[in-house]
Parts: sequence; structure tokens; C-alpha cells
Amino acid sequence: RFVGPPLVDSFKEFYGFDEKKAEEGVRLYREYYAVKGIFENKVYPGIREMLIRLKDAGLTLAVATSKPEPFAIQILEHFDLLSYFILVGGADMEEIRVRKGDVIAYTLDRLGTTPEESKVIMVGDRKHDIIGAHENQLPCAAVLYGYGSREEFTENGADYQIETVEELGDFLMKWGEV
Repeated sequence: RFVGPPLVDSFKEFYGFDEKKAEEGVRLYREYYAVKGIFENKVYPGIREMLIRLKDAGLTLAVATSKPEPFAIQILEHFDLLSYFILVGGADMEEIRVRKGDVIAYTLDRLGTTPEESKVIMVGDRKHDIIGAHENQLPCAAVLYGYGSREEFTENGADYQIETVEELGDFLMKWGEV
């Protein structure tokens, strides 16, 4: 349940914390995450091969994540995935840029593009990805091999629902065709 929304919001919603206690929860979480939790991630099977295929085809790949940007970069480096992305846009540590729509806008700005200028699509696995994409006039491909469900994606208006990593690779190859 914590994957997707800003941590402060999750602590408030799921534990009933007030603002001060939620901020303390984020501080303690990050203290653990920075030294141990960051390496408890796993790469979905087939992701590396898909990224190689997309990059070799000339597609521009970027990350827009609600994880703090330094953590996202460190995770991608740890799993030897950073080189596939031209840019990593993430949340800031001050908890100002944490909502997915803001992170996507920040990432698009850093890429120097807009949805009108480029063929951009958001790929995500939670409703926050769909909502953030639509706030930025982007379509969203929701992947069912992640944390979200078909029901969550349908309720939040995902433009596409993708079953597998292989299907995502094929979809993005077609999406990237001029």
C-alpha cells in the first residue's frame, strides 16, 4: 500500500499519524532505507533485456519516480540499469516535489519537451502514475506485473493495460515508431 503515494500521505492514511508524526515516520523510514532498504529491491525478469532492446532502437528512456531522486539513481546504479536512461527525475528530499504529477512535470521540463512536442508515454503500476500522467496530458500504460491491479487501473482510467514485460517491450517499440 505504500508504493506510489508520498510517504507522509501513507503514514497518515494507513496509521492515522498527524503531520508531525508522519514526518518523523518518513525520517525513520529514510534512515533505514538509505543504508539497507535501498538494496532490498528486485528487478523484474526481462526488464534489462527490454531496456537494451528499446535503447538500441533509439527510444529515449527516462524515469519519473516518487522516490527521492538520489535514492532512485543509487538503486538504478546498484542494479546496473542507470545507463539505459537519459534522465532520472524524482521527488526531492524536502517533500515539496513528491506527488507524481509534479515529478512528471519536473521530468518533462528537464527533458526539455512537452506532450505536444514529443511522443511521450508514462509507464507505471499504481493509480498515482495514471493520475500524474493525465495531469500532464500524457497517456499511461499500466503494467499488471507490478503492484497495482486491473481494477485499480480501470477505475483510474489507464489508457493501456499491459500484462507482461515482453508485452510492454513490444508495445513501446510500436509506440516509438514514427
